[in-house]
Amino acid sequence: MAPTQKSEARKLKVERPGMLSAPLSVALPDPFHMHRGGMLRGARIVYESWGRLNAAADNAILLFTGLSPSAHAAATEADPSPGWWQRMIGSTLAIDTSRYFVICINSLGSCFGSTGPASIDPATGERYRLSFPEVAVEDIARGGYEAMRALGIERAAVVMGASLGGTVVTAFAAMFPQGARRLLSISGSAAASPFAIALRSVQREAILRDPDWQGGNYPPEHPPRNGMRLARKLGTITYRSATEWRQRFGREPIAGNALRASPFAPRFAVEGYLEAQAERFTRIFDANCYLYLSRAMDRFDLAEHGGSNLAALEGSALEQALVIGVESDMLYPIHEQAAIAEAFEQAGVATRFTRLPSLEGHDAFLVDIPRFDAEIRAFLA
Repeated sequence: MAPTQKSEARKLKVERPGMLSAPLSVALPDPFHMHRGGMLRGARIVYESWGRLNAAADNAILLFTGLSPSAHAAATEADPSPGWWQRMIGSTLAIDTSRYFVICINSLGSCFGSTGPASIDPATGERYRLSFPEVAVEDIARGGYEAMRALGIERAAVVMGASLGGTVVTAFAAMFPQGARRLLSISGSAAASPFAIALRSVQREAILRDPDWQGGNYPPEHPPRNGMRLARKLGTITYRSATEWRQRFGREPIAGNALRASPFAPRFAVEGYLEAQAERFTRIFDANCYLYLSRAMDRFDLAEHGGSNLAALEGSALEQALVIGVESDMLYPIHEQAAIAEAFEQAGVATRFTRLPSLEGHDAFLVDIPRFDAEIRAFLA
């Protein structure tokens, strides 16, 4: 970006998107070359923002999401509905928008506005579907980086993310050495475990074997709902711990469900909960986008950036890092966060590794707010 262009982009960012806003978007470099081959024309990244960018453009927090959320991490004036991290983002909250300008990125490949398999291919006028290039975690990281740059921000004060986002920020650190001063990774992984790969392979198979998937060519109004329901139920089981399932539901029956058409109909409250979660997810998420992002999570390996985790992060130029893991997380076991923290520390980054004893498993960052509030508030302070 030329100096005049850079200053104009920064001026625009201070004057307009620094206000509370509805989802906005920026254009990615055209063409946008994908990490594993192929390219996109006219690709865009959707984001939401809170707070104001200061005159020096050095108070930005770049936030990456998990697989399923949109960029709506907290309420805005245009969309006052609660966001997925509503209790964490805002004035006086842990991610204090009176100090920081927070940008939440909708992942490249998702279905909430950023370019993905459900988007229209400008070359054909039809949805990309399976003609979309393979998505890599690196593409998601670069999408966020390029969005930040397009908004006139040279270096983020903090880059952070949880779940898939916690993985994306490690790729970000390896790929963009001057991209951020500090980093926060929550419940992420430097490389998917065999357990996670096996789980996601079954989730994808549930979708691929649904006759309504139609080789990816399903009409938007008739997606492979049964496959998506099963995939989401499998995932939801692993997002919490067995202890929490026991304490939360026990063997309680489904309320008011005495008459059942089938001897195999759901009888327990936990079954009803899984069904409700699955139904909600199938109404909002695109199956092909799910398949692409799921595979991206499997294939990522931080060590590919230089031969080892340490080599990947040695040039990151980060000043500080906070890595948080949850002891009850079965999907991203805490030793995976310990490995990330160790690599940052060996790379010369002042690193704090926090083990949280939460019962809520992988989803703890969404529900065990007091524990995460304390850690994140202290780090950002």
